[in-house]
Amino acid sequence: MFKYQKYNYALFGNPVHYSKSPVIHSLFAQQTGILHSYTSINVSLKDFYPILYNFFQKNGKGANITVPFKQEAYAFCTELTQRAKIAKSVNTIQKIDDKHFLGDNTDGIGLLSDLIRLDFIKKKYSILILGAGGAVKGILFSLLSFGCSVFILNRTIENSKKIIIQFQKYGNIKIFDRSLLDIKHFDLIINATSNFNQEQVNAISLSLISPKTFFYDMNYQKNNVFFIDWCIKIGANFFSNGIGMLVFQAAHSFLLWHKILPETDYIIQFLNKEKNILSKQERV
Repeated sequence: MFKYQKYNYALFGNPVHYSKSPVIHSLFAQQTGILHSYTSINVSLKDFYPILYNFFQKNGKGANITVPFKQEAYAFCTELTQRAKIAKSVNTIQKIDDKHFLGDNTDGIGLLSDLIRLDFIKKKYSILILGAGGAVKGILFSLLSFGCSVFILNRTIENSKKIIIQFQKYGNIKIFDRSLLDIKHFDLIINATSNFNQEQVNAISLSLISPKTFFYDMNYQKNNVFFIDWCIKIGANFFSNGIGMLVFQAAHSFLLWHKILPETDYIIQFLNKEKNILSKQERV
């Protein structure tokens, strides 16, 4: 029996046509019995604030925010969770009343939850993160708080330095410098870029990779699998796309809105089979 819910929920971004969030939240609704409307709204770059505000004035109760509006959503919110404050980025908003909005960032807990599910992470792991953009800001606090050491490899050194300054008080985080590394290999490599390419491949020495190294691509679209293809090419034993992170971050948004954390495993399996890009660990 569904519990009637009159409020609307939506994903805001540009573009959003590829998003699986409406499917995921529909499955959450079926699972929990909490019926609600959830749609995706493609927003022009200049209209984000008025469209989002108007949504909340017309029975909008909660929103997810994707690229390129996570910083704008951070500025929009009147209250913030600790992880949103630290990331200075918001991907989930809960309406408190007509003038007050709570911002959260569930990207980090979403990624960490999936890495734990896959058994890709343990405390004190050395992690190489490719990229230093907005996506990285959302995940670093969770990884550092878990007890991992993080190294940032990014084409623009200035962006890497800004990330280090923002997060160094939360754990061991450094700019990747091959000459200064005191580790034999990385335990986990995470691709947090949307355009992993040959230049980045050349920057990663295979001597820093062992047969036990795990690889995780935060991307999940069919047209963006260069990182996964590279993992296959070098003979990596353990790698995964970002479908699990997507489902877990959605689950923690659902938890904020409805005080229930939905089950995720069968949804991850369903979406992976639908896209036919299972992780190697899940295929064997």
